[in-house]
Amino acid sequence: QVQLVESGGGLVQPGGSLRLSCAASGSILSINVMGWYRQAPGKERELVATIASGGNLKYGDSVKGRFTISRDNAKNTVDLQMNSLTPEDTAVYYCYCRHRESWFSEYDAWGQGTQVTVSS
Repeated sequence: QVQLVESGGGLVQPGGSLRLSCAASGSILSINVMGWYRQAPGKERELVATIASGGNLKYGDSVKGRFTISRDNAKNTVDLQMNSLTPEDTAVYYCYCRHRESWFSEYDAWGQGTQVTVSS
């Protein structure tokens, strides 16, 4: 019952930068993890970056050193700064949220995805 709204995708040249944003809303008691996954045509969905409420970070090996994830816990938003983009970064990027709607269980939520295309 949580809604994730992504923005910031688009077309960018190799070597360029993009910044993705995601805002969570709905019946949120707390958010444990927010982040981004991506899926290219013919490929499995893979981790891009996540950030936990305590600040722990995870990055996919292919984006380490180029992408930076940040989070505003008060606003339930997460951003992904993507630098030095290559055509291999072309994919649909999905916002992800692991959250509690009650004290009894937690759930995973996914955004609809935003297209990132890196091409000259």
